[in-house]
Amino acid sequence: MGESVAEATITNWLKNVGDHIAADEAVLEIATDKVDSEVPSEVSGTLTEVLFQVNDVVQVGQTIAYIETEGGVVVDAPAEKTTAANVEVIEKSVQAAAATVAAPVDFSNTEKFYSPLVKNIAKEEGISLAELEAINGSGKEGRVTKNDILDYIRTRGSQPAQQPAAVTQAAPVQQPTANNQPAAAKAAPVSVNGGDEIVEMDRMRKLISGYMVQSVQTSAHVQSFIEVDVTNIVKWRDKVKGAFEKREGEKLTFTPIFMEAVAKALKDFPGMNISVDGDYIIKKKNINLGMAAALPNGNLIVPVIKNADQLNLVGMAKAVNDLGNRAKAGKLKPDDTQGGTYTVTNVGTFGSVFGTPIINQPQVGILALGAIRKVPAVIETPDGDFIGIRQKMFLSHSYDHRVVDGALGGSFVKRVADYLEAFDVNRDY
Repeated sequence: MGESVAEATITNWLKNVGDHIAADEAVLEIATDKVDSEVPSEVSGTLTEVLFQVNDVVQVGQTIAYIETEGGVVVDAPAEKTTAANVEVIEKSVQAAAATVAAPVDFSNTEKFYSPLVKNIAKEEGISLAELEAINGSGKEGRVTKNDILDYIRTRGSQPAQQPAAVTQAAPVQQPTANNQPAAAKAAPVSVNGGDEIVEMDRMRKLISGYMVQSVQTSAHVQSFIEVDVTNIVKWRDKVKGAFEKREGEKLTFTPIFMEAVAKALKDFPGMNISVDGDYIIKKKNINLGMAAALPNGNLIVPVIKNADQLNLVGMAKAVNDLGNRAKAGKLKPDDTQGGTYTVTNVGTFGSVFGTPIINQPQVGILALGAIRKVPAVIETPDGDFIGIRQKMFLSHSYDHRVVDGALGGSFVKRVADYLEAFDVNRDY
């Protein structure tokens, strides 16, 4: 699943025990943070045993099922058999969970952030919100990580559940609502007149919702805007796009041209190609550009162009088209969305002139590309100024003011604009 992916959640078994499976036939469906994938069988045979159920979180390398091949040999997928010690730990965890009677966890009643993975484990193990809040998190800003909650589960049966510390008068009180009443647990809404349709968010929309709220709560967002004259780029693309598609078999859109300029600017300003972990700044060696893409179902995903600064325009166009097409078809692999160091989103696709995008954590910047428009502009010449029709667009740069000040944030987006305005109309692909 890629080196940067450590675990996945089983969402659906496509085969049952006793079913015959052909080589390369899909056996189950899994989900990582944003991508759903099918897992095919590497052999032909009969499914004899399933070790994990739907909604179980499985580590990469763990055995999830056994397939008996035609030759009578049982193979495990992928490579590592569950040991007796692991089975004993799992059984103890199940027994501890069964012994604890707890209502479903309502995360709307807490101001703390918990990742979707931690929430899923808490629900499956019957861990109450009080227990979860009492766990000392080892993650950034004291957040509870997967290992924290698993460690708690292992010791849960032998230790009494910790209770949250008493709230002193100096501690912040619960945020009141507009009616000056404490916020209550959110129940499923009910249509009063019976004419409203109430639809629960799907899994991906819930994840996106959590990520966006987390980003705003984590980063001090600030924006810089700059208008760019892209007349030369528009003319050049109109001139070469037919020959480009005929020679390369790829459509030439504006996106790879803009991505090329962003990659160059990141090399000039490596301070934008960083991430933040607590009080530490991580300077990224590679320039991996995230490309926000809207899906047919209305959700959003951000596939990543790895080592974007090493690609020429042809390579960039192929990468952009490949990731975009596979995103729309639901064919992205889990590693395709991992490892991004900076993100670009094209709000101009929907006619927006500019926007204020939310940073894709733990990155520190995101650039929004506005719509290209024909506008009247002052053109300076040696013979004087005159008014002409030019193709212009806005670049909107959101950046994390914790580590990026206005000088760096503004200089970076200005450098992107300079590269675009200095585009060589006589260049080859």
